[in-house]
Amino acid sequence: MDVRVARGDSGPIVAEVRSRLVRLGYLPAGAGGFDFDDDADRAIRAFQQNRRISVDGVVGPTTFRHLEEARWSLGDRVLWFSAAHPHTGDDVEDLQRRLSDLGFALGRVDGIFGTKTDAALREFQRNVGMPTDGTCGWNTVVALGRLAKAVRGGRPERLWDEHAHASNRTGIADKMIVLDPGHGGPDPGVEGHGLSEAVIADDLARRIEGRLAAIGTQVLLTRPPSRFLDHVIGEGARASIANEVSADLMISLHADGIASQRPQGVATYYFGSSLNESELGRRFAELVQEEIVKRTDLVDCRSHPKTWDMLRTTQMPAVRIEVGYLTHTGDAARLSQPRFRDTLAEAVAAAAVSFFSPMSETAG
Repeated sequence: MDVRVARGDSGPIVAEVRSRLVRLGYLPAGAGGFDFDDDADRAIRAFQQNRRISVDGVVGPTTFRHLEEARWSLGDRVLWFSAAHPHTGDDVEDLQRRLSDLGFALGRVDGIFGTKTDAALREFQRNVGMPTDGTCGWNTVVALGRLAKAVRGGRPERLWDEHAHASNRTGIADKMIVLDPGHGGPDPGVEGHGLSEAVIADDLARRIEGRLAAIGTQVLLTRPPSRFLDHVIGEGARASIANEVSADLMISLHADGIASQRPQGVATYYFGSSLNESELGRRFAELVQEEIVKRTDLVDCRSHPKTWDMLRTTQMPAVRIEVGYLTHTGDAARLSQPRFRDTLAEAVAAAAVSFFSPMSETAG
C-alpha cells in the first residue's frame, strides 16, 4: 500500500493505522480516531523500534507492510507457496521457527514463505503421515503444536549456516560479491556539506571493486554510476540481483544524515528480527566495523540487526554500511577526501578477505 502519513495528518488512513496499533497493543483499547497525534507518534515509533526498521515516526510503505504482517498469528489463515505473491508475516515466521526447531532445514527464518519453507513443510507433512500438499492449514498447525519440542533453543539454522560457510572458506579469489551503491539517479540520498550519498557510494563501490577484482574476486554492481541512472532501483530489485547470480556476499554502501548536526560515526547493519538473525551477516558486519574503526577515527556506532528489505530478502550474508553522517561537519570533511575513501575501501576489502579466509589462517 503506497501510503505516507505522520504526526499532524488526519483521515481514514490514519484511522486504519491507529486501529492496527490498538489491536497490536501499542495504543490502549478505544484509542481510535482520525488524527495522527502525539500518542500515535509515540506508538508508531515504538512499533518501528520493535520491528527493527527505521524509527522516524512516518508510516510509509515499509512500516505499513510491517503493520500488515504483524496482524497474523499462525493459524489465522492458510499458508502455501506462491512464487508470484509469496506470503509474508509473523505467522510465516512462526511456522519457520517451529519447523526449524524440529530440525527441518529451511535456511533463514525471515517471515517469507519461499521454496525452502515449502520443501521443509512438505517434509514435515510426509514425516507425520499427512498429505504432502505444502499447505499449512489448521490440521498442520495442530500437528506442529503436538510435536513441538518442550524446550526450544539452539537455533539449528545457525549450525547449518556455519557448516555451509566453513566449506566456503576457501579464500576470496573464487567468490562472487555484489556491491550495492545506495540510491542513485533521481534519488541522491542524503545530502550535506556539498556531498551526495549516491555519489559517495558510487566512489566507494568502485574503489572496493578495484581492490577485490585485483585479487581475483568476481564483483557485480547493482547499478551504473548515479549520473547515468534515470530511474530509482528499489531494495527488492537490488536483492534480486544478488539472488539471481547466487552471490556469496552482498555489501550495500550508504552514508547517513539527520536534521541534527550532532550525530556522527560509522555503523553496520545485518538481518535480524525478534525470532532470528543472520549469524553470518552479523559476523561480517562486525568484521567491517572492526576494520573501519581500526583504520579511521570515525566514531564507532557498532553493528545492529535490522529487517530492511535488502537485508531480509537476500539469500546470502548481506550487510549495509553507513560510512558516516553527511550532516556532521567532521564526517563530511573526512568523506570528501579521496584518501579517506581509499582507507574505507581498504577496510571493507580486508573484512571480505578475512570472512572467506580458510580457518587455519584466522585461528588463534
